Amino acid sequence: MSLGSMATLITMAAMVISIPPFLRDGIRDEQWYLRSLNATAAHQIAQGEGVTVAVIDTGVDPHPDLRWNLLAGVAVDGSDADDGREDRNGHGTAMAGLIAAHGFGPNGVLGIAPKAKILPVLADLNDDANGHKSLALGLRWAVSNGANVINVSAGGNPSAELQAAVESAIEADIVVVAASGNRPNRNVGFPAAYPGVVAVVATAADGDIASLSVEGKGISIAAPGVNMMTTRPAGQYAAGSGTSDSAAIVSGAVALVRSRFPELSAEEVVHRLTATAIDKGAPGRDEQYGYGVLNLMGALTADVPPLSGSPTVGVPSTAASDGVAAPETPRGGGLGLPGVVGALVVVGGLITAFVFRVRARRRADGAGPVP
Repeated sequence: MSLGSMATLITMAAMVISIPPFLRDGIRDEQWYLRSLNATAAHQIAQGEGVTVAVIDTGVDPHPDLRWNLLAGVAVDGSDADDGREDRNGHGTAMAGLIAAHGFGPNGVLGIAPKAKILPVLADLNDDANGHKSLALGLRWAVSNGANVINVSAGGNPSAELQAAVESAIEADIVVVAASGNRPNRNVGFPAAYPGVVAVVATAADGDIASLSVEGKGISIAAPGVNMMTTRPAGQYAAGSGTSDSAAIVSGAVALVRSRFPELSAEEVVHRLTATAIDKGAPGRDEQYGYGVLNLMGALTADVPPLSGSPTVGVPSTAASDGVAAPETPRGGGLGLPGVVGALVVVGGLITAFVFRVRARRRADGAGPVP
């Protein structure tokens, strides 16, 4: 299946219902996934400060909920939208909103990482026949222009040019997140299926895998992706479904982790997400959920031993979010050790490290923490 046709499936797996801007005050209630992920608590720890997420998509409209953190980007599709801040399709704006919309107080859309910067890269998602040249160009441009995370909510067939661009991003210590694909496709698409890419599938509001998601050995993690209210061009809002949305949620989570632990490598960031994921489906890593369902608070607070050969677990950022400093002792939703003294600290630390190492070994399938 071509990149264009698969991108269409990823984009519009469910009916999109637009909501006019004057109803902005009720939008936040429609964002069920914020409650599911305990985003309010997560934002007391990190909000994506200091992290730039490149969105390689159909461009990003300067929606009121995105204007404060939308950078000038680029168009690599041959159009006249030279800085990427134009979106005639609406898909890129939707993904950007899920990642980093800042809303207005309690109103409007709130992204997973509302203080992260969005770097829009307008690419031709129907470029499969030309070897993914547009998508590959977008990846390379993002690598050269300050991206810490790259979100690709599209997929299709493999190509040497696309693979080389993905590899250049991974070598540059950038976390690449991609949508796995939607049914009726049978296999994980590319670039999600390339080694080192975080391949994301969708869950519904009940936490179970969504019926629209593909299955496959390359899947990394699952995240909300059904009835996702987000931003659309011209100040509009709409809900849609697909692994595109799930990938955007995970990109936002990556931005939070990179903000909270600025010294972690891209590989360690991904390890932190997969090691703290909530195991569902078959025990360990499986072809439906990957390592499990995204656990936002766990990723931000758990005591995760580093991968073998890594020099450090990472140092939490001391940056404050909305005037609230990141807590010195992580708590809530993870495995943070309580601040007790004496032998309990030592014993608790040893037990926690042992549990994580056993879990990591049980999940490993010979390909490392990232497919």
